[in-house]
Amino acid sequence: MKNTPAVAVIGAGAAGLTAAKALLDEGVDVTVLEKGDVPGGLWVQGNASGLSPAYDSLHLNTSKGRTEFADFPMPTEWPDYPSAKVIAGYLRDYSDTFGVTARTEFHTTVTAVERTATGWRVDADGPDGATSRDFDAVVVANGHNWDPRWPSPEYPGTFAGEQMHAHDHRSAERFAGKRVLVVGMGNSAMDIAVDASYVASSPVLLSARHGVHIVPKYLFGKPSDATGAKLVALPWRLRQKVAETMLRLAVGTPQSYGLPAPAGGLFQNHPTISDTILHRLTHGEVLPRPGIERFDGHRVVFTDGTSDEVDVVVWATGYRVTIPFLSDEWLGDDPEKLPLYQRVFHLDDPSLAFVGLMQSTGAALPVVEQQAKLAAAHLAGRYALPTATEQRTAVEQAHAAAVERWGQKRPMMRIDFDAYVAALPKETEAGVARAAAGAPVFTPTTREAVQA
Repeated sequence: MKNTPAVAVIGAGAAGLTAAKALLDEGVDVTVLEKGDVPGGLWVQGNASGLSPAYDSLHLNTSKGRTEFADFPMPTEWPDYPSAKVIAGYLRDYSDTFGVTARTEFHTTVTAVERTATGWRVDADGPDGATSRDFDAVVVANGHNWDPRWPSPEYPGTFAGEQMHAHDHRSAERFAGKRVLVVGMGNSAMDIAVDASYVASSPVLLSARHGVHIVPKYLFGKPSDATGAKLVALPWRLRQKVAETMLRLAVGTPQSYGLPAPAGGLFQNHPTISDTILHRLTHGEVLPRPGIERFDGHRVVFTDGTSDEVDVVVWATGYRVTIPFLSDEWLGDDPEKLPLYQRVFHLDDPSLAFVGLMQSTGAALPVVEQQAKLAAAHLAGRYALPTATEQRTAVEQAHAAAVERWGQKRPMMRIDFDAYVAALPKETEAGVARAAAGAPVFTPTTREAVQA
């Protein structure tokens, strides 16, 4: 027997596209609900959803070979680090090629997802008004890099200039002739500091309380993540020591550029991938500053007692995980702490699946591709989950290992890219074997199963 459930996929970014493609491959009836006007989600600058943080200078920070979908390789003639515009086109082509675009309802905002006696009711606002439809299962793929996280609590004092979040950065033009302070040490912070440094009236200030490892895009003539991938067979702590030594020999330490020391080891906190920030630091066009102590008009006072006059503060302080259409019954008190089996299946009801609700040490696209295949195998009735007790035990063990490695920074969401991408196909095989041995599989209740 093969299932033909009706499944709603929420979001048409990379996660939603892979989920829909995998479900279509299994013969499942798929409806994709997308707030924006085109496939590609956050990669599409100017997406009608208004959620995209993409800016003019944005490029991949993981190399092409480590980012591409296994089922849709990137062209060999592309550069190692394509631009966001190229990736948006790549996702659009993926969607068109595999028939996902035809299954997508654009300009449709999901407002509520609720469990019913037979499945899930999905409420949405679309071009023709509000709708309410029933599905056998729901795949949540709405992304988590679109709801800006601002400093909380706010810093003391009052700032008289302009404040903006990195999410709203598009081009360097708005910084022309201004004194700019960027707060943060992530990829966006570095990109924005570099962008602004070419047009600002004075060197751009880069403020951070804690440091990170800064990895150039190339090491020893190869993309740096490809170089690191050669160490994947080693235990992560040994891999960390070897990689840190390689990095120190190649570019030195962040402290040698005036930046704060990394708060954790490589492969623990996500490194910042940038060739250009070190160049601008060594040329004096970007100046490091410690954390902020307080504001006083246009003056920013730092924790070391120094201060600078600033016109614009850019908060590159990350994003909150927000799933506005699900209640606390399903999310608990914090979506970042939501336990999921294999970071895919809700422990209370695996007909509610998630693709992309993770934080990877590497690229996202191969991860969501494997998550999508696992979810699709389950919803098609080919894959049987372990028992509820076994699922919870696996989640607890993964969480404990994540806390040991990453501390309390989103440990429930953390995954090791290489280990995880290798493990999910094996989990799928194990679930297929469980199903063959008679373990219960997902069966739609609102639509009858049909003979394969």
